[in-house]
Amino acid sequence: QVQLVESGGGLVQAGGSLRLSCAASGRYAMGWFRQAPGKEREFVAGISWSGSSITYADSVKGRFTISRDNARNTVFLQMNSLKPEDTAVYSCAVRSTGRTLATRVEYYDYWGQGTQVTVSS
Repeated sequence: QVQLVESGGGLVQAGGSLRLSCAASGRYAMGWFRQAPGKEREFVAGISWSGSSITYADSVKGRFTISRDNARNTVFLQMNSLKPEDTAVYSCAVRSTGRTLATRVEYYDYWGQGTQVTVSS
């Protein structure tokens, strides 16, 4: 059983920054997803097991940065230049069956509890 502990959400003004953390009970390919009220969960960023491969949704490219500290089995999501449309519950996820990154929800099998990010205009 994989355990995930997220932290770092909160309320920030547009243009501000937040950093999310997700500590896992092992080393895995991981991703960040978000879900806004009334919308489907969407991919934000993914990182491979080694950290050598990274990809972003077009909506966050150039503003968000995913990284990992393998010594601590922790993945980070640095979010800069936040916009009101970034408001959502952000969840980290683990892909326990492969080491490459993935962008689709169905490739991830363990999920964090979610953390609220609210960006005010």
